[in-house]
Amino acid sequence: MKNRKRNIKFLILMSVSLVFLGAEKKDIYKQVRKNQSLINDVYRHLVTNYVDDIDLDAFTKMSINNMLLDLDPYTVYMENEERSGIEMLTKGKYGGVGIQIGRREKVLTVISPMENSPAKRAGIISGDKIIKIDDQETEGLSMDDAAKLIRGKKGSQVVLSVERFREADLIEFELTREDIKVKDISYSGMLDKQTGYIRLTRFSRNSDKEMKQALRELLENNMTGLVLDLRDNPGGLLNAAVNILDLFIDKGEMLVWTEGKTQKSKRQYESKTVPLVPNDLNITVLVNQGSASASEIVAGTLQDLDRAVVVGRSTFGKGLVQTVFNLDKNRALKITTAKYYIPSGRLIQKPGYLPDDILADTTKQDSLFYTKGGREVSGAGGITPDHEVELGSGSPILSASWRQGLFFNYVQKHKIDYNSFDEVEADTTIMSQFEEYIYSSDLDIFMKGESNYLDMKDMLWELDSTDIQIQGAIEIIDTYFEQKSLTQFETESDKLYHWLLVEFADYFHGDEGRVKQSATQDKDIQKAMMILHDPVAIENVFLPQLESDTVTGD
Repeated sequence: MKNRKRNIKFLILMSVSLVFLGAEKKDIYKQVRKNQSLINDVYRHLVTNYVDDIDLDAFTKMSINNMLLDLDPYTVYMENEERSGIEMLTKGKYGGVGIQIGRREKVLTVISPMENSPAKRAGIISGDKIIKIDDQETEGLSMDDAAKLIRGKKGSQVVLSVERFREADLIEFELTREDIKVKDISYSGMLDKQTGYIRLTRFSRNSDKEMKQALRELLENNMTGLVLDLRDNPGGLLNAAVNILDLFIDKGEMLVWTEGKTQKSKRQYESKTVPLVPNDLNITVLVNQGSASASEIVAGTLQDLDRAVVVGRSTFGKGLVQTVFNLDKNRALKITTAKYYIPSGRLIQKPGYLPDDILADTTKQDSLFYTKGGREVSGAGGITPDHEVELGSGSPILSASWRQGLFFNYVQKHKIDYNSFDEVEADTTIMSQFEEYIYSSDLDIFMKGESNYLDMKDMLWELDSTDIQIQGAIEIIDTYFEQKSLTQFETESDKLYHWLLVEFADYFHGDEGRVKQSATQDKDIQKAMMILHDPVAIENVFLPQLESDTVTGD
């Protein structure tokens, strides 16, 4: 009898819910019909009454793109050739320069350069804002249109003009397109007798298989700690991320889930197998502003479940899921249909991707969440590292050398002078030769603040070029920058030597040489290894933050 009453009560509740759901859907459909009618009326009046003849296909496409412009940058209208545009760029099916692009604050932005690509060798970095592609300004360009301009025939050239944080002027990179071949794991191996290292560059169908193989080999080499490098990894397939997490997380744990309007968009992913990596093996994960999407799921989930220490800088903050809806054979609409959430309940997506005035729901999200062990983690979007590593400020000669690809070019010119990397390290004249090479390359090298000063100098001359005080001040500042430039190579010598050795190590020993040589001065890797080798440091990270009284002294 009790069961019957319970069933009747359940049916009544279901009926009421369905009535409300039905009413809600009716209201939505009514609103859609009303607003669709308005759009149709505007369109009809325009095309029939506008003074000039309008190309209807072009006008319709422009109207759709404008409609989507204020939504998130991943919701796009795609026509036949555009549907594969980004894929061709990132997978190297056509000539490209090897960058992942996104949109930040409506500006075309480099999410990450790919390993050993023209962009990476030239010195393009995550966060660079692409202002022009050749002579075409990128303002208002869709990502698909930008991708079409960047890719092209192998061997042809493209000029990207980028705006960089703390740089006063646009930086121009003249890049030669290549066939971009991307490996999911660019390198895996032992950094020392204890520490394994895996650099994962993207999440594709083969990533979990490559990761499983790499982990097995490292475990066979008696690895006791792992550095998983997800820096500049722009993401990829969600299933690949889930399968990789399965290798580290106990069976039955919630890994990630998606939430959206439709039932199809609501999915949960749990770990399904016994982990390959033992629970007592310590893990650090490296991230930066170029780590996005699936990278953030892996780093954030390992952090939320207290399975790894995250090191580096805050990640990109892309936590939106897209679905492609085919409109016909040639056209499709890619729409953001869900959001990613990780075990603590955090949303990875950074706020501000939609204008407030078109948002119906303006409920504020929580900003503080807790890991499985009770640690407080930020819910402000992206993944905030457990240990933040500050990178040094840019050095003028180093920055200019990267921009012009001088390290790579120098090695190509002088590789015949050496039979091994040991010979390079033994050469005591290499830096004096490199200094001559730099200054013969007509580099535009500006000391810190010099570019701003030159602008001010022009204004002062225009104000009154005959004024003795102005002349005297300019002479003093000119002398200051001249003196700085005379000693600048010596100031930067250690950094320049390091990156020259990295490029030679890459030539003689490939990815393994580059990684091992880079690691000697890579602040992220050095910090990760310090944590892995210090049991107390690991333990302290995973302790919940305890509230304590503030003590002050006189």
